[in-house]
Amino acid sequence: MGVVLLRGDTVLLIRRGKPPRLGEWSLPGGAQELGETVQETARRELAEETGLAAAGGLVLLDVIDSIQRDDSGRIRFHYTLIDFAAEAGPGDPVPADDCAGAVWAPLAALHGYALWERTLDVIARAARLPRPIG
Repeated sequence: MGVVLLRGDTVLLIRRGKPPRLGEWSLPGGAQELGETVQETARRELAEETGLAAAGGLVLLDVIDSIQRDDSGRIRFHYTLIDFAAEAGPGDPVPADDCAGAVWAPLAALHGYALWERTLDVIARAARLPRPIG
């Protein structure tokens, strides 16, 4: 589960500290634990990776299959990503867990972060939602 966390004209990005996409900028999020709802997972992962919380509700944006293959075409990773949008609560991000960095990135300058095309798409959809989200 991932969260497009918005604050004003910025979005929270994290630098991935583990594969897949090691070292790349992405949205905070991670794997669901047994017995957790998808929203509970999204909120827990946001807090674990950045120390931040959503100010209100979460709005479902998309469900995306991320399938990555090795050089011989075999599937290396297959994740089903469920992305939510939310308004940021107070505080500044403190990278932790498997997060190597965090930044409030201006929505108008996301090209400088080499984000995956699908990530750019869900951020754009979140930015178009009526504010405050949730």
